[in-house]
Amino acid sequence: MTKKIVLTGDRPTGKLHLGHYVGSLKNRVEMQNTGQYDMYVFIADTQALTDNAKNPKKIVDNVIEVAIDNLSVGIDPNKTTYFIQSDVPQLTELNMYYLNLVNLGRLKRNPTIKEEIKQRGFGLSIPVGFLTYPISQAADITAFDANLVPVGEDQIPILEQVCEIVNTFNKTYGETLVMPQYIIPDSKGARRLPGTDGKQKMSKSAGNCIYLSDDTETVTRKVMSMYTDPNHIKIEDPGQTEGNPVFIYLDALCKDREKYLELKEHYEKGGLGDVTVKKYLIEVIEEILKPIREKRKYYENHKEEVYEILNRGGEKAREKASQTLNRVKNNMGINYFK
Repeated sequence: MTKKIVLTGDRPTGKLHLGHYVGSLKNRVEMQNTGQYDMYVFIADTQALTDNAKNPKKIVDNVIEVAIDNLSVGIDPNKTTYFIQSDVPQLTELNMYYLNLVNLGRLKRNPTIKEEIKQRGFGLSIPVGFLTYPISQAADITAFDANLVPVGEDQIPILEQVCEIVNTFNKTYGETLVMPQYIIPDSKGARRLPGTDGKQKMSKSAGNCIYLSDDTETVTRKVMSMYTDPNHIKIEDPGQTEGNPVFIYLDALCKDREKYLELKEHYEKGGLGDVTVKKYLIEVIEEILKPIREKRKYYENHKEEVYEILNRGGEKAREKASQTLNRVKNNMGINYFK
């Protein structure tokens, strides 16, 4: 049976956090370990440079951090092709060909791009590379013939535009590219884990994250200061769990569903304090982070091994992407010397 091909990745703009874990990392490791998928995971440094071009050191420094996070969570280079985006030049060439299939108005209408432009305050000074991110992602996905692309809920408009590009290319040049499908986490909380401040999704730039590399003391401090139900003043008061970050985290992270549902019911009826619930959340988070921390210590002390893993992954990724690029150029009629 032919395996489905999965492609997913991370922007190296900082260490990864619990939002990444529940939204993508946990799922990619589980898919990897089934043996039913051909997995490609990459570090999107080229994409991250589109809004960090004047501060490349930030991206360069965080490539190793993101790699260590992935390996510590359980990405196995013997089961998954793990590589750096800029190490595969075929992606850049594919991007160039796809640029001609999308008009400027369509890019500007993409809801995800519009929102991210607003968040970054670009105004009219939008880097062209940032605006064309859906085209770059089309190159990443199609280069590896990916059938499945795990994404967060906010990335769905990007994948929809990728599918438009694939469809346009195939109609113009004949059936060449594989049409991808996106997959999102089942849990609503996992799709968009809020920040510890309860105001928006967990975000490195907002400083409201619990990082996979945080120690126990840091996790405890962050959880104990988390936003909850502002109207739950007394322990005996009924509490609101809907929209309450502590319960959203428990819903996304807690393995003991019976215990979670009991806490939720008790809190809603009244008689359960925020401190008690937060202490339980700390236990849940610590159960997840403890083995990750242990692996992280190893890779932090063996960074040369991490770079070798990425180097080998790059070789495999280039081989696969070259096959796709040759197919694309053949069907476009521009493989002049073959």
